[in-house]
Amino acid sequence: MHTDTDSTTFWENHYSRLDARLGTKPNAVLADLLTALSPTPGTALDLGCGHGGDALWLAAHGWDVTAVDVSQTALDRVAEGARAGDVADRVHPARHDLAETFPPGRFDLVSAVYFHTPVDIPRTRVLRHAAEAVAAGGLLIIVEHASVAPWSWQAGEDVRFPTPEQVLVSLELDDDAWHVERCHAPQRVATGPRGQTATVTDNILALHRLL
Repeated sequence: MHTDTDSTTFWENHYSRLDARLGTKPNAVLADLLTALSPTPGTALDLGCGHGGDALWLAAHGWDVTAVDVSQTALDRVAEGARAGDVADRVHPARHDLAETFPPGRFDLVSAVYFHTPVDIPRTRVLRHAAEAVAAGGLLIIVEHASVAPWSWQAGEDVRFPTPEQVLVSLELDDDAWHVERCHAPQRVATGPRGQTATVTDNILALHRLL
């Protein structure tokens, strides 16, 4: 954990060194969940959007997306990708250090897909803000690593991941206001940045806000 590095510095350095072509494809778990649970597009908030793979896919499928990241370099690349994909009118990059500020408003979809960072941040508090940002009738999707891939920055460390049930409890939601659509930890075969593969586990939460 980089306790002595702020998020902006860490992620700016990360994205300035990263190939701009990486992270431009949507997460398959998110795409499958939306196809099953929320096929009608509306407004979306993509937290920790990176190079915008999810945001650009959402916009291409009719969603109006606020794409949030702490790295301006990443957001500039999202904007470039939106222009290239002819969806610039539906992608709104917004810079936030989510430990400090959170986008205003309510959204039909709020997604936090692999919202992990080696920088110490109040992650549970951010995810609670994410739940608060879901409009009535909207969907909250949280997809997290539940195992360490060989190419991960945590490879070789003794990492203990919470269960999806523990993550759900940590959100402190009103049971009467939410319906749990998914709360499980399936395995899948993942492909690393150099084409290597490994079996990994994800925590998947999909929650509909009723009220």
